[in-house]
Amino acid sequence: MIADFDLVSSLGGGLLIGLAAVLLMALIGRIAGICGIASGILNNASGDRLWRFTFLGGLIIAPLLFGAFVGEPVPLVISQSTPALLIGGLLVGFGTIVGGGCTSGHGVCGLGRLSVRSLVSVVVFMATAFIVYNLSHHAFGWQL
Repeated sequence: MIADFDLVSSLGGGLLIGLAAVLLMALIGRIAGICGIASGILNNASGDRLWRFTFLGGLIIAPLLFGAFVGEPVPLVISQSTPALLIGGLLVGFGTIVGGGCTSGHGVCGLGRLSVRSLVSVVVFMATAFIVYNLSHHAFGWQL
């Protein structure tokens, strides 16, 4: 359970994510699916890398700017081992390929567009996350 949950910060963050997704769609007609944006950098078939680098750069720079604005750095705590992170990343990547998009593409943009495919994807990945967490935490005693 998250001990430091803050409703105002959570709502503010959600609104900013939604605003970024709306602006990206309104200004350049693109969906803010992070996996699609990142993969577009690697396979530059359409020649539109600049906005992709800018968007991903903003994701990296924003916490640093926020930390400077509030006067304290945003803490970075990684409690998992490198192999666990690598395996998790590979599983997420595989799920992204199988699901035809990532959590940001389906959860933020797809649901906002009332896509049935995205609704099914979100239900499947949330249910899977719930089951995997509960099995690993309660059945195997792993601390995730």
